[in-house]
Amino acid sequence: MDPETFSAFPNLTDPWMYDGLIMGNESTNNTGGKTEIFTDHNFDKTTTMIITFMYFVVCAVGLCGNTLVIYVILRYAKMKTVTNIYILNLAIADELFMLGLPFFAIQLALVHWPFGQVLCRIVMTVDGLNQFTSIFCLTVMSIDRYLAVVHPIKSTKWRKPRMAKMINLAVWGISLLVNLPIIIYSGLLTKNNTSSCTIIWPNPPEAYYTGFMFYTFFLGFFLPLMVICLCYLLIIIKVKSSGIRVGSSKRKKSERKVTRMVSIVVAVFVFCWLPFYVFNVTSVTGTINTTPVLKTTFDFVVVLGYANSCANPILYAFLSENFKKSFQNVLCLKKVGGLDDIDRSDSRQDKTRMMNDATDTQSTLLNGDLQTSI
Repeated sequence: MDPETFSAFPNLTDPWMYDGLIMGNESTNNTGGKTEIFTDHNFDKTTTMIITFMYFVVCAVGLCGNTLVIYVILRYAKMKTVTNIYILNLAIADELFMLGLPFFAIQLALVHWPFGQVLCRIVMTVDGLNQFTSIFCLTVMSIDRYLAVVHPIKSTKWRKPRMAKMINLAVWGISLLVNLPIIIYSGLLTKNNTSSCTIIWPNPPEAYYTGFMFYTFFLGFFLPLMVICLCYLLIIIKVKSSGIRVGSSKRKKSERKVTRMVSIVVAVFVFCWLPFYVFNVTSVTGTINTTPVLKTTFDFVVVLGYANSCANPILYAFLSENFKKSFQNVLCLKKVGGLDDIDRSDSRQDKTRMMNDATDTQSTLLNGDLQTSI
């Protein structure tokens, strides 16, 4: 497959591919003549309009939803828990991810990048940076769930808000390092007096393109996903081995809710991004022929990847009672009290439970203690 067919990041779709598809029809089907070209062109324009509209819808929903998540975590004392600090980092990444969508939607609609070289590099860098940050945030959240459930006592010295903030900074630093190829090689590619914001690889471009595909796949999807799966496998083993020996039923229920929310957020991420990475890997390993239908499918797959960033706030609203109450308060749908109460730190909560429930220590070790509530 042509290296320009698909791109390792959603914003890098090649706007000239539409012209290539139409020209291909003209050269391969002489019987269809201009009728077939005209049909494909109309199909292409309609698809472009739909995709552009979807970009703006996803952007609007994502910005509103993630802004709401960021606000309620910063606004309410009860929301400042370890788990929610990681969720805050994910929401910030999703928010920044959404900011690039209008630029790419306009490029798709105009078949041209009108914003200049500097803004192209900035938008590309922010977009790539936050795609890596999102999956790294989910990986950290999964590791946090593993520590809370499997090592509830030993992890108390690590699972603190201050430590969570330091880990979040480390996530951004690692994402920045992983994102260096995009920072270095992103720019404007001009063809037939039309500019496109993309990655411009040095010679040989095919080798760099192939390497970058696998680079993003392994570092931005496969390896983090393996760590996530391992964490949840160990959690399942722990829960199964614990049997019916439980501590506080309220504690167990709360822990289960936290773990369920994080696992569903991860599952939705995989659902939204797996098709995109399948297309990317197939583009360098398979022999798929480029067709208008295939290109349109890829366009929708790209939108699905972006849609993940606006799905998370919706998941929080349905899966977390505290988020639901906070959203209702902010949107004036329902007045909920107690959200401004100062909560004790996670480690202090855990120590207090251990002191007040000394006879329950063995069960706690087996089943995990809730150190954060959502």
